[in-house]
Amino acid sequence: MLRLGRREFDRHEPVIMAIVNRTPDSFYDQGATFRDEPALARVEQAVAEGAAIVDIGGVKAGPGEEVTAEEEARRTVGFVAEVRRRHPDVVISVDTWRHEVGEAVCEAGADLLNDAWGGVDPKLAEVAARYGAGLVCTHAGGAEPRTRPHRVTYEDVMADILRVTVGLAERAVALGVPRESVLIDPGHDFGKNTRHSLEATRRLGEMVGTGWPVLVSLSNKDFVGETLDRPVKERVVGTLATTAVSAWLGAQVYRVHEVAETRQVVDMVASIAGHRPPAVARRGLA
Repeated sequence: MLRLGRREFDRHEPVIMAIVNRTPDSFYDQGATFRDEPALARVEQAVAEGAAIVDIGGVKAGPGEEVTAEEEARRTVGFVAEVRRRHPDVVISVDTWRHEVGEAVCEAGADLLNDAWGGVDPKLAEVAARYGAGLVCTHAGGAEPRTRPHRVTYEDVMADILRVTVGLAERAVALGVPRESVLIDPGHDFGKNTRHSLEATRRLGEMVGTGWPVLVSLSNKDFVGETLDRPVKERVVGTLATTAVSAWLGAQVYRVHEVAETRQVVDMVASIAGHRPPAVARRGLA
């Protein structure tokens, strides 16, 4: 059982996490949801399309202008409070690596801290424990926040992913984070080249086998673009193919831009796997 905020999810229940970027320079939408009105509209649409979680980020992952903790909090804290007011049952996640921001957003009503940079600030897990919030434990290959990988190598990339993510998860629980609210994430593209991310996908079942719920953040990423030689706006098909493989291998949470399309993919895989009945089953019965 995965428990986040007011929601509980069965082991085989796929969960959609919708991306809401509060940045003026996000790689995918170039700041389309930087202002409050379009960002709130994005939340409304995502929830209507089947997202159970909204993941709010105040700093883009890649290199760019410096964003201080104070500015990151300014972009996210008030917005979290407003989303909490409008959607009391939606799970609110905040994509941050800073404990100061984590503290502020938990005060505002966040349920989950998405630590995409792999515990670079160890105090973030302490914040999650103090507030009873969930935590995403990600493999970033030891990379510093907002840096791109350069000639990174692994003797065995999945072995490293397992060592880091399971270690972070166990530490979080030891600190007091509820075990049923901890997820692990292989960190596609983070501290990895394209071949590493493909291997992480191919071997995702090894992460699922640890017993920790697995989150994948695949949406329109560079490893999809390089694999198919497609620019950012032409990566949806490759993303959905990777999503289907991840779903078949047992991932549970999907951090995405395209909510409706992803919902259909994971529901179809769940039905093929026998975990979900068809929405309608009339063929051959009338």
